[in-house]
Amino acid sequence: MEDDKLIELTRDCEATWIPSGTPVTLKKGEKVMITQSLGGSYTVVINGNMVRIDGKNADAIGRPVVAVPKAGEADHKGPVEREKVWERMKSCYDPEIPVNIVDLGLVYDCDIKPIESGGNRVEVKMTLTAPGCGMGDTIRRDVESKIKDVPGVTEVDVQLVWEPQWNQSMMSEAAKLQLGLL
Repeated sequence: MEDDKLIELTRDCEATWIPSGTPVTLKKGEKVMITQSLGGSYTVVINGNMVRIDGKNADAIGRPVVAVPKAGEADHKGPVEREKVWERMKSCYDPEIPVNIVDLGLVYDCDIKPIESGGNRVEVKMTLTAPGCGMGDTIRRDVESKIKDVPGVTEVDVQLVWEPQWNQSMMSEAAKLQLGLL
C-alpha cells in the first residue's frame, strides 16, 4: 500500500468501481485509503471496495491535479516517434496491478500510419489480464488519450483483442521481478 492512513475527501468526486468499471460519485467527507498512484490516476479503497480516481480529480484526495492536455495543444504535424508512443503507453496502468500495461505484456501491436490529409493514425491492439475485466474500457480510453498527446498523432484507435489470451509468460522480466514472480 502506498499510504496506510485514511484521507477524507474534500469534495464530491467522480470515480470508477474496480473491477466492474461502473462510474460512481464519491461524496465529500467519505474516507479513502490510497493503494496505488501510478500513471496519473489513483486506486483507493473506500468501505472495503476499490475505486479509481482520475488525476483530474486528485485534489479531492489532497494530491496535485494531473494536467490534462487541451485539444490542439499537441503538434499534430510531422512524423511520430514510435518510442514516444511506447513511452506514453508505459504510463498506463491496470488499477489493480502496479506494473504498466507494456511490461505486463498487454500491448500486442502498435502501428503508425500516415494519413493522406496529413498527420498520423496510431492503431493499437491490446488485451487485458482477464477477458471479463470491467476496467477494459477505462484502460483503453487512458491509452487513447495519452497517445493523442504525442506530437504528430492525429488519430488513435485502440482495440481490445482476446487472441492470444494473456498469460504471465507475456510479462517482461522486470514486471515479474516487481510482482515477486521470479
